[in-house]
Amino acid sequence: MLRNAAGLAVLGSMTTGSRLFAADDFSGYTVGIQSYTFRNFKLEQAVKKIAEVGVHYAELYNGHVPLKSTPEQIKSVLSLCKDNGVTPIAFGVEGFGKNHDENKKKFEFGAALGIKHMSADPQPDAFDSLDKLVAEYKISIAIHPHGPSGGKGRHRWWNAETILEAVKDHHELIGTCLDTGHLIRMAQLGEKIDPAQQIKVMGKRNFGLHLKDHNNEKHTDVIYGKDGGVLDVTSVLKALNDVNFAGYISIEYEAKPAEPTADVKEQVEIIKDLAKKTPRATSDKK
Repeated sequence: MLRNAAGLAVLGSMTTGSRLFAADDFSGYTVGIQSYTFRNFKLEQAVKKIAEVGVHYAELYNGHVPLKSTPEQIKSVLSLCKDNGVTPIAFGVEGFGKNHDENKKKFEFGAALGIKHMSADPQPDAFDSLDKLVAEYKISIAIHPHGPSGGKGRHRWWNAETILEAVKDHHELIGTCLDTGHLIRMAQLGEKIDPAQQIKVMGKRNFGLHLKDHNNEKHTDVIYGKDGGVLDVTSVLKALNDVNFAGYISIEYEAKPAEPTADVKEQVEIIKDLAKKTPRATSDKK
């Protein structure tokens, strides 16, 4: 059994038995579900639904797996995932500040969960601490833009250029988990943003992607390309290939929280189909 720097058991490498699931169903891309999609369901139900829609990876969030989970509770989570053929690959979105000890606790948690990436909303004063932690734990920090922030204007991490300027002189494992839905939402503030172009801006610092479409007139997520959706998934996949993307794609869907399963499954099939036409480059770093 592996142990992390704090001595907690690390079971992540065991979550799928003798091998990690290949990304063959998605032509080389690592595709999972952000469990926030199933936020109205308990963890067991959410994991079963993630498996039901046809993916083998999950980005979990603290509403399903609390940060204060004990090693025994984490072991139970990993057992549940293994039983359903699901591997936790990322966790978030989590905030980080300048308190190194508090930040370290989150990395210890991530190491015990066996994840490779932490989607994050760090304070600008967090980077000196994060530099040390990503180097120690080999877990990337993937900064997540949130677009318009209610009546407060735009989120501090609102586009790739803003994020890149903040991280360019920091550890190479600090980058982004761009959210195509929130980038699209910036049109509400007069900023028309092309998600594919944003991926190219970040280059090798793309570690994750929340892939979702949004109807700005109705203020709701929609199935890719339907009901007023504007996301060009093929362009996004091509951009990921252009930057030799080796991270994870999380399908996140904030509409229909009472029961989003059918819509999520349809989006899984759309990605499968489009990925066949734009397969991931084979010269990866995974």
